[in-house]
Amino acid sequence: MTSSIKPILPGAAIGVLGSGQLGRMFAIAARQMGYRVHTFSPETDTPTGQVSDVEIAASYSDLDAVRKFAQGVAAVTFEFENVPAVCVEAAAAFVPVRPGGGVLHITQNRLREKTFLSSNGFPTTVFAPVRSQADLAPALAKTGLPAILKTASSGYDGKGQAKVVSLEEASRAFADCGSQEMIAEGFVDFELEFSVVLARGLDGSFAHWGTIENRHKHHILDLSTAPARMAAGASARAIEVARALAQKLDLVGVLCIEFFLTRSGEILVNELAPRPHNSGHLTIDAARTSQFEQQLRAVCGLPLGSTEFVAAAAMANLLGDLWHAGEPDWAAACALPDVKLHLYGKVEPRPGRKMGHLTALAASPELAAQTVLLARQKLSTRA
Repeated sequence: MTSSIKPILPGAAIGVLGSGQLGRMFAIAARQMGYRVHTFSPETDTPTGQVSDVEIAASYSDLDAVRKFAQGVAAVTFEFENVPAVCVEAAAAFVPVRPGGGVLHITQNRLREKTFLSSNGFPTTVFAPVRSQADLAPALAKTGLPAILKTASSGYDGKGQAKVVSLEEASRAFADCGSQEMIAEGFVDFELEFSVVLARGLDGSFAHWGTIENRHKHHILDLSTAPARMAAGASARAIEVARALAQKLDLVGVLCIEFFLTRSGEILVNELAPRPHNSGHLTIDAARTSQFEQQLRAVCGLPLGSTEFVAAAAMANLLGDLWHAGEPDWAAACALPDVKLHLYGKVEPRPGRKMGHLTALAASPELAAQTVLLARQKLSTRA
């Protein structure tokens, strides 16, 4: 670390914009290291607020409240990227916001994100903007069919996107999304989806947890395993892309890059998330430094920690669907000695809502996956 960097030391308060489970796990890591945590969002009794020192409930558009919040902390970070730009600017007038507003601006909009990737030479899918019905035919001529139509902003877990196989389907999908700005992307026949979660420090230092293999169900992440089952060369290329992307963004904090590995062995960047990511949750139990502790270290200007894995790992999401027959059998899952339970403090279990996750450690990612899926199955099979 260079002598010009003055780190924010334990005892200081760190502000979090957003209050979901990512903020909760960040707050737990921060408090473990002796920091105070203040969270800001429009809601109360939130997953983050339950474990924070201070919970502020106000609209992100209430800039006076944002300014007051910022003046009570030493730095601000965020746990989801759709914080309005004016909110970030208001906070940045008083304290460092990490990652910065420029990173947010790029990643809040899929068209801006894909344009940034393409213009800087990063491998990505073919894409075209769709701002009106008239744009659909030329966009699909560029991407080919089938194609994926996505809203340019605010979509997650498969919301605001549709696979289309004809111009007529695309026209209906565009109308169904309110005729808002969208992006058309070429359909990728991939061998697997994987992510690279990385951290970049204030001094430009770089750390990563290798490649993490992801499996989705109904467009929601279902299972992540590490290390990913892929050729060493493809994995190395993904890490180099991750390093270059973090540097180009001038990132300070944590970034997740979601990739496709095509059947021909090509890697393509799918999406960016400038924060800890669902696929990185397994680092809490499996790595010497979790993605959340690393986020804190980066935001505070501390040296980054070791990302070495102590074992292969798998993470399975727990959605609200598990509660359909009553409270899950937590004791049955916890009876497996290599399984760890993480719940997010959400009161209302709704279908598709992420309520928690299970992690399993094992000698191989395949065995870890078998163990964590067995544990999840036991949650809903009471004797």
